[in-house]
Amino acid sequence: MSRIVFVSNRLPITIDKTSDGLEFKPSIGGLATGLSSVHSADSSLWIGWCGRSRQELSTAEVREISRRLPEDFASHPVYLTERELNQYYYGFCNRTLWPLFHYFNNHAHYDHQQWQSYQQVNRKFFKTVAEVINEEDTIWIHDYQLMLLPAMIRERFPKAKIGFFLHIPFPSYELFRLLPWRSEILQGLLGADLIGFHAYDYVRHFISSVRRLLGYDHNLGYIDMRNRLVKADVFPMGIDYQRYQNAHLLKEVREETNEIIDKVKGTQLVLSVDRLDYTKGIPTRLKSFDQFLEKYPAYKEKVTMIMIVAPSRTELSDYHELLCEIEELVGHINGKHGSIGWVPVWFFYRSFGFNHLTALYSVADIMLVTPLRDGMNLVAKEYVAARVDYKGMLVISETAGAASELGEAVSVNANNIREVADGIKTALEMPAVEKIERNKAMHDRLARYNVEFWANDFLRRLNNVEEVQRINSSQQLDEETDKKLLTDAEKAEKRLFLLDYDTSLTGFSDPKNGGRPNKELYELLRRLAEDRHNEVLIVSGSNKSAMQDWFGDLNIHLAAAHGLWIRRIGGEWETTEIPTEEWKETLRPLLEMHTARTPGSYIEEKDHSLAWHYRRCDPELAAVRVSELKDAFEDLTGNLNIGLINGNRQIEIKDSSINKGRIASILLNEKKWEFIFAVGDDWSDEELFVILPSSAYSIKIGIGMSHANYRVESTQELRNLLHRLVAVCSNKNSPTNKG
Repeated sequence: MSRIVFVSNRLPITIDKTSDGLEFKPSIGGLATGLSSVHSADSSLWIGWCGRSRQELSTAEVREISRRLPEDFASHPVYLTERELNQYYYGFCNRTLWPLFHYFNNHAHYDHQQWQSYQQVNRKFFKTVAEVINEEDTIWIHDYQLMLLPAMIRERFPKAKIGFFLHIPFPSYELFRLLPWRSEILQGLLGADLIGFHAYDYVRHFISSVRRLLGYDHNLGYIDMRNRLVKADVFPMGIDYQRYQNAHLLKEVREETNEIIDKVKGTQLVLSVDRLDYTKGIPTRLKSFDQFLEKYPAYKEKVTMIMIVAPSRTELSDYHELLCEIEELVGHINGKHGSIGWVPVWFFYRSFGFNHLTALYSVADIMLVTPLRDGMNLVAKEYVAARVDYKGMLVISETAGAASELGEAVSVNANNIREVADGIKTALEMPAVEKIERNKAMHDRLARYNVEFWANDFLRRLNNVEEVQRINSSQQLDEETDKKLLTDAEKAEKRLFLLDYDTSLTGFSDPKNGGRPNKELYELLRRLAEDRHNEVLIVSGSNKSAMQDWFGDLNIHLAAAHGLWIRRIGGEWETTEIPTEEWKETLRPLLEMHTARTPGSYIEEKDHSLAWHYRRCDPELAAVRVSELKDAFEDLTGNLNIGLINGNRQIEIKDSSINKGRIASILLNEKKWEFIFAVGDDWSDEELFVILPSSAYSIKIGIGMSHANYRVESTQELRNLLHRLVAVCSNKNSPTNKG
């Protein structure tokens, strides 16, 4: 039976050691709450660190945890040592990935030992995952601590359905490229089928990094990895809206609310709630409040800021220094602006429980959320949901992940102290009618896209991605078809092999030797050609001199320049068409203009074609130029018999009468072939596939829509198939080789 398996750094279970033994209780947090309804299903599992280092636990306690978590909480623990926690979590995760992904590259440390520990812990998670899952399971991995895990699972379980969600920002390419292990991180993430982010900007940055660093193109968020499609998409995480909407009905919350109202004595409240972290912009927020009181002194003794900072990562020096700075700023503001009976800033360095926090939400006139960079920031959403009277107003920075969803809030630049100060004033003085109108719009949105919807939406989209992959892999050459192909080949008296050379057989070529085929391919072709029942045609976009040099001494047919030239077995090169080249004078200036505007691109002139190469160009710029070139091409060639081929980082323009299908048809019409085998991997090969009979074994390498009857995932799979074909064709006991 298929299950949903959640994997995160921490389990949604808190384990406390008491005098009576271990105490297990559910954790309260955004992720745990958001997935609780899905996890409560009988068929779900959760895998994660148990929250205690291995050294803290006795052997008996480990046995108890390993028994109780699966039985009582449908969870499986991962045990980490103190060294792993220091190197992997406090080291690489919090001193490398966290600052870099939040645009604080000056805080980022690049330590090879910590990177090794990150790899080791991801492998430890994989070991636990591999022990409990099967290929029918849906696996949902969470956050930056486990970015290598998707690829590890994919390698062992290639058919598994894997989702990954990043709960922090994904940085721009210019920052991400600073990471020494950037390619490994991307390859790890691309093991997933669906990669989710909180905001579209993060998706855009991720896709840009994939294209620039790994060379994979994309279309509408689908990344083409040749053997697989991976989708990157936006899923802004919601909150448990009803919980905060109904919090004011709780007796404990009402009591807390009345107590707060009594203590503030009629002053308006500006609320600030954060973890201790340099990404939250807390010092700048305090300076903005200082500026507000300085610029608008009439608000003195009428407005109070309540600042709650929850302790976090206090063992790191950066965080200790940040706490000292915050405390100094609070003291400075209170000393500068305070008076007898009025303290401008109430500072609390501790965590507040749900009742106390929602009571503060319900009475705060302003919620001030100004992170310098944030993945989402659920506090902003919680505040809006808790203000059932619609009278409060959210002031949020543009760089908070939630800002794109909460467009009715007062938006500010977190680094602009004056703008934040003015934002506070704007929110305080906003007419009640306008506040109600803005808040109602935000309430409707939060109620609709709550945390349960978020979880179900991600899982639903993951199923959709699987369906897209299934459609694109519906022609997969499976074991049964493979067996039939080999049987048909062995029985056939007349076999025709139509092989595209340009990229389909790249696994056989030697890039250091001008693309010349290596010994393995040469030997395969020789063995195919020496069987009197076989004829082989190699088709390439290369010129005839290169083809002659590479394959001239083999007993096979050769076609060069996409079929413009043909050399029959033992014959001379002949042209199949006499195309005009007048169109080149029309289109060459267009290519020259795009070359001048695109550093790294160049033009290659071939027999009766022009190719524009952009492999060495900036991928983002190249994508723009390719689009422009295609538009201009359509305008200029309306009355010309000219075609455009999308190649591997190149666009080739040629006479449409020259194509691989036309050259193959010459051989197809000469005999009644009993077995036809054709292979290709790009749009130029579709001209060949479309003319083949339905009985042909036409094979496309990689994904994408195709006229081919079958597909294989990679050139390696094709190599293995060709070796098997050669073996059955040269079988001395086969009836085809008798006589």
